Amino acid sequence: MTKRWFITGISRGLGLALAKAALARGDTVIGTTRSGAPPIDTGPGTLHVLTLDVTDGAAIERAVDDAFHLADGRLDVVVNNAGYGLLGALEDATDAEVERLFATDVFGPFKVIRAALPRLRMQEEARILNITSIAGRAPGAASALYAAAKFALEGLTVSLSQEVAPLGIKLTAVAPGAFRTDFLSAHSIRLSETRAEGYEATAGKATAAFSSMAGQQLGDPDRAAQALLRIVDAPDPPLHLLLGSDALRRARAKLAAVESEIGAWENLTISTDFPDA
Repeated sequence: MTKRWFITGISRGLGLALAKAALARGDTVIGTTRSGAPPIDTGPGTLHVLTLDVTDGAAIERAVDDAFHLADGRLDVVVNNAGYGLLGALEDATDAEVERLFATDVFGPFKVIRAALPRLRMQEEARILNITSIAGRAPGAASALYAAAKFALEGLTVSLSQEVAPLGIKLTAVAPGAFRTDFLSAHSIRLSETRAEGYEATAGKATAAFSSMAGQQLGDPDRAAQALLRIVDAPDPPLHLLLGSDALRRARAKLAAVESEIGAWENLTISTDFPDA
């Protein structure tokens, strides 16, 4: 059966690759961009493009309503993909930069999901994919605020999945590693304007590494799109999905470090219970 998708942010990157892959197999895609039409040959599928700034709550309500209308009242898959990164030392970030980041990467997906849920519940079957990042599971220097935003979206996904599981709605938090898109370009990444001293060996080094990585990332966005088609079609999709060997390495290293630290401090951890408990 063909599926009907609502995907935010299809103008570039993983959102563009996913829209192309879904259209190539004959699905219907209602995708959003901030402006203009994406470079897509629809093939056998059907494409509708809506203009949307995901920081605008009222516009989100209208876009979701329009999407259900264009999809004849039913959306099979909702994908929260629109977002961007903020790099730099935490000390350098301004209030305005952080508020914009969270408005886009956290509150945008929240508002999309909230707007769609009443009708998704009535369907008794739907999928929601939230595109997070390996930075939200295994953070590194220079991405504290971006990691915090993606960590928030991970938490939202896990809790919501438990709320809606009896209603036939299944969620997946998708954490990509580095993919060969323009994510590291000015379109998708922001650098804090100020530069505090003392961070050259940590945030400074990490920011330079990100810059040198552009165009050499391990991940293929088209292969990632095919992976997402597989989990959308799977009867029992994962709640957490890593994309890319680099994401896998970072996740395993983080899990091992957490397990080691838990063991080292276990006695102190359990010492806080009441003795008769």
